[in-house]
Amino acid sequence: MKKKGLVLGKFMPLHAGHLAMIDFALLYCEHLVVMLCASEKEQIGGQVRKGWLEESFGDNERVSVALVEYDEAVLPNSSVSSRSISALWANYIRNHFAGIEVFVSSEPYGDYVAEFLGIEHVCFDQARKQVPVAASSILRNPFEHWDLIAPAARPWFVKKICLSGSESTGKSTLAERLGNYFTTSFVPEMAREVIETTDEVVFEDLLKIATLHAATINEKVREANRILVCDTDVNITKSYSKYLFGRELVVPDWIEAANRFDLHIFLDTDCPHVQDGTRLQESERNALSRFHEQQLMDAGIPYVMVGGNWEERFERAKAEIEQVFFNNRII
Repeated sequence: MKKKGLVLGKFMPLHAGHLAMIDFALLYCEHLVVMLCASEKEQIGGQVRKGWLEESFGDNERVSVALVEYDEAVLPNSSVSSRSISALWANYIRNHFAGIEVFVSSEPYGDYVAEFLGIEHVCFDQARKQVPVAASSILRNPFEHWDLIAPAARPWFVKKICLSGSESTGKSTLAERLGNYFTTSFVPEMAREVIETTDEVVFEDLLKIATLHAATINEKVREANRILVCDTDVNITKSYSKYLFGRELVVPDWIEAANRFDLHIFLDTDCPHVQDGTRLQESERNALSRFHEQQLMDAGIPYVMVGGNWEERFERAKAEIEQVFFNNRII
């Protein structure tokens, strides 16, 4: 077994083939350097991909991840193996990664790089028989190849759906029902974890609610299956702030980031008002709905209005999600 080995790639995204190749490379060396090559022209940042690798192999002391942010004018890349390009990369490896004794790859250029470095090349599954998928195919249709995406990388591809609307419009039930239908996670409303009734809320509670809700989104997205359904978002909390206290609610950037959604569904008030002892009265519910809707418009957020009885709401929301994300195909 060699002391030090190297694999390199874009890992965009990290998938089961990459994981298998790294595990395979560890059979040939005591310590493995995973060289992550990232260009500023690529759609997924290098630090994001580095995080995927570190999450996947962070418990293995034999693996170290090295991010190489390169200029394509200096270090070209090509979909076709090239001796001249391989020579440039081999020179970079020689100057920055001393002591490499074995190079593991699944591409023909591996022979060239190893030749220029004067080291052994071990080829892994060049025909892609063990894991028949390419990163480019995943980028084109991640949902179709979902199970082959590395678990650490899946959250990047999750599409998030927010159910907005006033109280007693069926958001909580609908979020859970859609989550079950699409076999995925859902995020419940967090307000009741902080306060029992709307009437007792104070301004300081709103940031607590927004923080807990965003943290739950970040937690649930990691276990989501393609989509994540959320009951309300930070815009609704901001709307409550204006409606109840006449004040703007400012939240940290990480909360704003967690609350970026791919689809907003707004639930109309054309349904029975169910007073469970924690909600506003019906007239206030309807007024609050207009406030919430205005918040989305002010924020420049497009949304789909869904109304009708409880069953109609489910069917319309389900159809909208299928149309936008699955092209009418059921998971």
